[in-house]
Amino acid sequence: MHIDALFGESGRNVIDFDLIESQFRHLMRVAISVREGVISSTLLLRRLRAGSRKNATYTAFREVGRVIRTVRLLRYLSDAPLRRRVTAATNKVEAFNGFSQWIGFGNGGVITDNDPVEQEKTAKFTALLTNAVIFHNALDIAEIVRQLQEEGWEIDPEDLAHISPYLTEHTRRFGEYFTHELGIQPEAYDPHLDVDFSPSRGDDPGTDGYGQAA
Repeated sequence: MHIDALFGESGRNVIDFDLIESQFRHLMRVAISVREGVISSTLLLRRLRAGSRKNATYTAFREVGRVIRTVRLLRYLSDAPLRRRVTAATNKVEAFNGFSQWIGFGNGGVITDNDPVEQEKTAKFTALLTNAVIFHNALDIAEIVRQLQEEGWEIDPEDLAHISPYLTEHTRRFGEYFTHELGIQPEAYDPHLDVDFSPSRGDDPGTDGYGQAA
């Protein structure tokens, strides 16, 4: 596999480990300050960025970030199960984004208001509506699974793992909507499914949840 292009030209993009070593005490002091709440990460970045070209601590943090990215990239290239998990997670995110865009179909999903407050409201309302429909879909899926189990069907968790709550075929964005039932208290829902998902998750006392030794 040709990976040279990922690392840039030879002799360039070389991590400055000497700088990291010289600034290590400062890096640890800053990290502890953030962890203990002495300074917020936002304020820290604002201060470090001020004159960043001359700020050795900022430059050292940048080098540490390059180390972390390089290690993760190498692990991604060498670990096929990790690549599958990353791809699966990416697909889920893209599926959610597509579903959210389908829900927020008004005006083509474009936020035209220039007011940041109104923009935030629109984004939050869209997210709220999206999650509400996803929740409704999940309840419908769970109810159907229970019905199948009552009929004697054996439910394979691997099959359920391929069912997405981002369903649109049964949802009508246009039509007649009635509000007279909004005040009716819904029945308490049962989130439990009599299905053992632990093999799919890799839940084993000796693993980290991904099938790898802890």
